[in-house]
Amino acid sequence: MGRSLTVSMPAFNEAENIPGMVADVLRVVPRLVDEFEIIVVDDGSRDDTAVVTQTLAAQYPQLRLVQHGVNRGYGTAVLTGLTHATKDLVFFTDADRQFDLAEIEKLMAKIETADLVVGYRAPRRDPFMRRLNGRGWSWLVTLLFGYTARDIDCAFKLMRRTVIERLKEDITSGGATFSAEFLVRAKQAGFKIAEVPIVGHRPRVAGNPTGAKFSVILRAFKELVQFRLGLRREARLVHAKVKGERGTAV
Repeated sequence: MGRSLTVSMPAFNEAENIPGMVADVLRVVPRLVDEFEIIVVDDGSRDDTAVVTQTLAAQYPQLRLVQHGVNRGYGTAVLTGLTHATKDLVFFTDADRQFDLAEIEKLMAKIETADLVVGYRAPRRDPFMRRLNGRGWSWLVTLLFGYTARDIDCAFKLMRRTVIERLKEDITSGGATFSAEFLVRAKQAGFKIAEVPIVGHRPRVAGNPTGAKFSVILRAFKELVQFRLGLRREARLVHAKVKGERGTAV
């Protein structure tokens, strides 16, 4: 049985980028796997993201659109795409065309000996403040939860679908904290995580980024605190359960 792959991408107001993204997938992916699908998750876009995607889907049966009626946040959009995947391997990236999709081949090679492969931008070609924020965020997540990955929020990740099935019910972060929570929970669950450098990162040329908005950053910090507290509660519950089972055994 050959390899199969889902390519999933969250999209918010990315009508200008979707045609190029789909073309990139159709150019790169068929030579790497025997079967594939493309999922675009329209997270309540106000532009023609859905219309453009539906038009392309009429031409390419591998492509399908999943829509959120309202904007629910980056993390929720990513998780929606992951949980709609039907193939054995699942890759997600953003719809902004900031990556050279051909580099997915590096991840495909690594997945042979890992459960989850995380790219890191080398270098990251974003404005200075976004790079500074990203470094600070990675430092904070590592301080709170230990090391998970060099570039936590790099939207160039490949995983076995079994990872998603194991973690999907536990994820609570719907905003920018999603990647941090996903990696922390994957590590805690014992999944093997590998990392590869992504050298083809490039500046955005169409559409507008939302990651640097104050509301997005504030939500991310709130979710990070909630996640930290939630993990503590989970640990206490596990401890109490184990203690109770020991008491019953005695």
